[in-house]
Amino acid sequence: MAKKIITAWQRLIRMLKLDKKDVRQVFYYAIFAGLVSLTLPLGIQAIINLIQGAQVTTSWIILVILVTLGVAFQGALQLMQIRIIENIQQKIFTRSSFEFAYRFPKIKMSELRNFYPPELANRFFDTLNIQKGISKLLIDFPTALLQIIFGLLLLSLYHPFFIAYGILLLGLIYVVFKYTITKGLETSLLESKQKYKVAHWIQEVARCIVSFKLSGKTSHALEKNDYLTEGYLKARENHFRILVLQFIQMVGFKILVTGGLLIIGGLLVLNQEMNIGQFVAAEIIILLVISSVEKLIVGLESFYDVLTALEKLGQVVDMEIEPQQKDLELLDQEDFKVELDTITYSVPDRQKPILDGISLQINPKDRILIRGTNGAGKSSVLHLVSGLIEPTKGNIFVNGVRLKAENLNHFRSKVGQSLKLETPFEGTLLNNITFNDTTIPKEDILWALEVTGLSHIVREMDNGLDTMIFPEGKQISYTVAKKIVLARSLVKRPKLLVLRDPLDQFDAEEADRIMDYLTHPDRPWSLMVVSDDPKWVTRCGRIINLADGKILNNE
Repeated sequence: MAKKIITAWQRLIRMLKLDKKDVRQVFYYAIFAGLVSLTLPLGIQAIINLIQGAQVTTSWIILVILVTLGVAFQGALQLMQIRIIENIQQKIFTRSSFEFAYRFPKIKMSELRNFYPPELANRFFDTLNIQKGISKLLIDFPTALLQIIFGLLLLSLYHPFFIAYGILLLGLIYVVFKYTITKGLETSLLESKQKYKVAHWIQEVARCIVSFKLSGKTSHALEKNDYLTEGYLKARENHFRILVLQFIQMVGFKILVTGGLLIIGGLLVLNQEMNIGQFVAAEIIILLVISSVEKLIVGLESFYDVLTALEKLGQVVDMEIEPQQKDLELLDQEDFKVELDTITYSVPDRQKPILDGISLQINPKDRILIRGTNGAGKSSVLHLVSGLIEPTKGNIFVNGVRLKAENLNHFRSKVGQSLKLETPFEGTLLNNITFNDTTIPKEDILWALEVTGLSHIVREMDNGLDTMIFPEGKQISYTVAKKIVLARSLVKRPKLLVLRDPLDQFDAEEADRIMDYLTHPDRPWSLMVVSDDPKWVTRCGRIINLADGKILNNE
């Protein structure tokens, strides 16, 4: 089933609907502020008519007070708008952060196949563009449009000719946006895409900093950055041309408003169809309309930034996640019996399936070693058994129950994995092992540390289990990082252990000790391991050989 394409406009409307009560309040205040702003020209008109009498009157004093209070009231309305907008901005940031934190662990692995997740996570920074632009979108734009409409309506009261003139000007504004806004959004999206390409390349250089240091006199980092930056500048220039076009059109609008109304107003005064007070009031209204047009011009870039940011966030939010239905427990027996029934696994960019109709049964306390050449499908078997990916065809059964969305999380909680994809994350050592699961007994944590050989390392750390670990375990050795991942897989005393080269680069003596412990018949788990280490052969009761996605033998 094809995915439904959501436009940037639809994303904007959806976002505003989440805070529709606050948005309505902002619009109400904008309407009131627009109406109150008209008291200034009307009040000045009346004041001019009064002071022409060359006397200080009570009416004049009252009008001055009312106009001043009107300005103060308008300021109070704007202050309330700013407070509401701040609340909306905070909600946008909060929702966006939780959306990303919730979705990333649940996005289907098939969706991420052609993406680099850390680079996708950078889309979160577009939330800041939405926060910055939403104030202009909800305050400046509505206020400017209302002031233009109210101003032209007020002018129409002075003479019927202003009605036709106002309709003409509103039509011009509509035409300006109608025929340029789509192109403006397209160029803004292209500019953003090029911007992220530059950011991703800089991130890659930083990630592979040692490789670039050791590359000698090569200037590949600069050459590619030059190429990508040139692409960004071209895209930005194309977007700027649209902004310039809209700016020119809006300037033309200002010229028509200014020239037309000055000429019309002057002729009406000369023909004694308007008095001086009305003429001055009309000019003040003209200034308000021109100021509003300038707000629209200046705010266009922010408008495009918001729509573009929503589109970039949508690239992550639109990714299909695993169904999050009510979690049903599998038959929670003492042991797991896992069966792969005629499993085929394919990916779009490969003609032949990675796994082709394999069937496999993992019995309680099995010790299984999977071997095969590179590309045989060994890792894919582990990912399927772990519930990390879904088979293209066939089914996986656990204790006779088909593994599906309703019981997937429960199954994963009973499986311990140490895969190549797993690394330490930024957090304390304890968090890295337990994922902050406070239900895990301290005895199990100490046991996992002892089994993996981390106990003496933790004792040497000043902060023990509270020691901070950098992303991917940057400040610790490769083997310690592997031990942390292995301890993570053991700490919940799983029913099934799925391991990929778990003891790679370990000292021989320590590797033998851990290997003996994991494969001992008294251990309660089933074990499935992929490794080229021949020492596993004598310790595993079953050896499965894979080639070209098929099982050659199951000894």
